[in-house]
Amino acid sequence: MGYKLNLENLNIALKELSKEYRIFAPKVLSGEGTFSDTDIVRYGEIETVQEIEFNKKSQFSYKEVLLPIRQTLFFFTEDQIKEAEVEEKAALIFLRSCDMNALKRIDDMYLRNGFEDIYYKKLREKAKFVLIGCEESFDSCFCVNMGTNKTDEHDAYLKVSGNYAFVDIKDSSLLEVFASLTKEEVEVTPDFVEENEVKVNIPENLELKVMNSKMWAEYSERCIACGRCNFVCPTCTCFNMQDIFYKDNKKAGERRRVWSSCQVDGYTVMAGGHSFRNDKGQRMRYKVLHKVYDYKKRWGYNMCVGCGRCDDICPEYISFSNCINKLEDAMEEVK
Repeated sequence: MGYKLNLENLNIALKELSKEYRIFAPKVLSGEGTFSDTDIVRYGEIETVQEIEFNKKSQFSYKEVLLPIRQTLFFFTEDQIKEAEVEEKAALIFLRSCDMNALKRIDDMYLRNGFEDIYYKKLREKAKFVLIGCEESFDSCFCVNMGTNKTDEHDAYLKVSGNYAFVDIKDSSLLEVFASLTKEEVEVTPDFVEENEVKVNIPENLELKVMNSKMWAEYSERCIACGRCNFVCPTCTCFNMQDIFYKDNKKAGERRRVWSSCQVDGYTVMAGGHSFRNDKGQRMRYKVLHKVYDYKKRWGYNMCVGCGRCDDICPEYISFSNCINKLEDAMEEVK
C-alpha cells in the first residue's frame, strides 16, 4: 500500500528529509553540456521534486555520490596519519532500476570481495534509495536482456503524474515523514520496462578462447582510449591512488583515490615501465569479457546492467551492445 499526495506536500517531505539526508537525483544542468548552449543531465543535490528529471536518462550514473570522482582517504605529515572525515549527512538517492541493480555489483566489489572497503562502507551504510520507474525504454537501453529492468531492493518508490505524487515506502524511517502529510492510501505499483528496442544476445557457449577472435582488431583502430565509457558506467570502479604534497610543507599532504579506467593509457603500467594491454583492442576485449563473462563466473550474474550510457557517450560511436552481439560469430570463428 502506498500514498498519494500533492507535489506541495512532497516538497515539504523533501525539506524535512533534507535535515538528515543530502538528496541526490538526476537533474538538468543548464549550459553545462558539451557546448556552451547545451544542457546535460547528471546527478546533483535537489531541494524540490520539480528539479528531478524524470523523462531523460542521466549521462552519468548515481555512483559518484557513493564513489566520489576524487576522494581524500587520509592526511599525512612526517610522523602522523589522520583519516579523512566522512560526510556527516546520509545520502538519499533517486535512481532507476538499472542503477539499483548496479549498486548490487558495486557492493559485491567493495563489501563482499574478500574485504570491506571502509571508505565506501561509511557512505553506503547510511544511504537510502528511492526508485524512479521507467514507463518506456530510453534509446540504447538493453536492461531487459541483462535482467536488470526490475528490482525490489529499493527503500521507496516515487511516481509523479501531473500535480500528484505516488509513493510506496518500504523503509520505516521514511514512512514516518510521508504518512504525516497525507491520509490517502492507494495501490502503487512500480513502472518497469518490459521491452527495449536494443536487444543483446550473450552466447551460452561463451568461453575465454573468444579472446583469439579477430573482432578485437576493429577496436584497435576505432577506440581512442578516452575512458569515457568507464566513467559513465554505473558498475565500473577502477581507480588510481595519488599522493598530493602541499606547497607550503613538502613533507605533508594527502592521499586521494581518483577514478581511472582500464581503457586509458598508463592504467596498467607497473614498476620498471612494463605495461599490460597496450593495444586498444586488448583493452576492449578485457572490458567486454569482464562485463559479460568472468564476473558472472564469480557472482552468478553479469556485471553490465544494460543502461546504454557507454553507447551514448562514446565519441567514436562504438556500441557496447553491438560488441556483445558480435560474440556469437566470434565464438564460431575460434571453434
